[in-house]
Amino acid sequence: MNISKTLQLPCGVEIKNRFLKSAMTEGIANSDASANNRHVKLYECWAKGGTGISVTGNVQIDHRYIERAGNVVIEGTQSNERLAALANWSQAGKQNNTQLWMQLSHAGRQTPFSINKKSVAPSVKPMPTLGGVLKFGVPEELSHSQILNIIDRFINAAEIAKQTGFTGVQLHSAHGYLLSEFLSPNINNRTDQWGGSIENRSRLLISIIDGIRTKVGNSFPISVKLNSSDFQKGGFTHEESIQVAKLLNSTSLDLLEISGGTYENFVALEIDSFNLKKMKKIKPQRSTLVREAYFLKYAGEIKKFLSIPLAVTGGFRTADGMNSALNSGACDVIGLGRPLCSEPEIINELISGDRKSATLYENILQFGPWILGLNSPIALMRSNNKAAQVYWCYRQILKMANGEKVNNKLSLTKALFDHFREDSANSKKYQKYWSDLN
Repeated sequence: MNISKTLQLPCGVEIKNRFLKSAMTEGIANSDASANNRHVKLYECWAKGGTGISVTGNVQIDHRYIERAGNVVIEGTQSNERLAALANWSQAGKQNNTQLWMQLSHAGRQTPFSINKKSVAPSVKPMPTLGGVLKFGVPEELSHSQILNIIDRFINAAEIAKQTGFTGVQLHSAHGYLLSEFLSPNINNRTDQWGGSIENRSRLLISIIDGIRTKVGNSFPISVKLNSSDFQKGGFTHEESIQVAKLLNSTSLDLLEISGGTYENFVALEIDSFNLKKMKKIKPQRSTLVREAYFLKYAGEIKKFLSIPLAVTGGFRTADGMNSALNSGACDVIGLGRPLCSEPEIINELISGDRKSATLYENILQFGPWILGLNSPIALMRSNNKAAQVYWCYRQILKMANGEKVNNKLSLTKALFDHFREDSANSKKYQKYWSDLN
């Protein structure tokens, strides 16, 4: 087995290779949260880059509770104009025999304070302010009727995704958003049918899957992104992740993608990358499975209980590492995120053999020691190279969406300040639009 092999999903859809472009927030929607031509340009770029499955950034199902300004939102009946914009997006992203799946999400208690001073969650468990910069809405506990409304919203969005040409959907149940909040015993303290046992905490996710399947039919792929663990004391554990995977395996799910961590403890940003000075001394055969794929060992344990395909995202950089992971049986699909921000053609190059590895920009992009002594919130954020590299990737996404070439020489400092400046401005525009509308 290798990265170029096709894969047939349980629903019958064939994927042209073993690559999945994992969901990454784009932040390029209009102020009214509709899609536009920038989505067309961006996803056309990734489709031409060779990925088998391209998963969109999280499309929200409630405009009040989004991950950031610039998210696309689908709720209720869509105007013809909004439907046409979604159809244009899907048409572009399906080029080159690419599967384009819309990721559906609800931010829950991770709704930024700049978007809404209030949020909703399974229980009243506020998010801490992160890095002195990121502040979140104060959560209110969801009622039973509100939970049923959320199920309906996910189903409605999935129906519209299919109607407008997207070839599948993924439910975002990782990284601390609402669906993963219900799974976490640290956040979900409910004593009704939506809390307590792992079966009850999984009820929302499984109800959404069953509801979507009823509406979209048996040949439309449904995927879930799930944490292998929250990696937090009292949070969703790896053992619970295995239990949820077993429950999902008995549904009509077509693909499970494994990741890990939350905003409070985002593991993918904390794990050390390769040391450039030592890299030449490391034999790929020894290092691939150890050094790559942050969550592969967790995925391998989950895979033992699955009959459906499993994707792993986080850390993959070399063709050897990817092929080793596939041949180990720990996963069926290789998820890539950040490498596709700086090198959108890397999948074609890895499959053809023209390249052996994506560039390790995570090692090249560093602030330097001069910043570590400063105490302002922005300085503290800047001292975290791993977190700042995410904002660097956001800037490259914007470049591609604007029809420009990526700028791999962009500094972390400029990327960081540009992101926060524009994110603040976009949040104000977003709030104004919905305030005027109401």
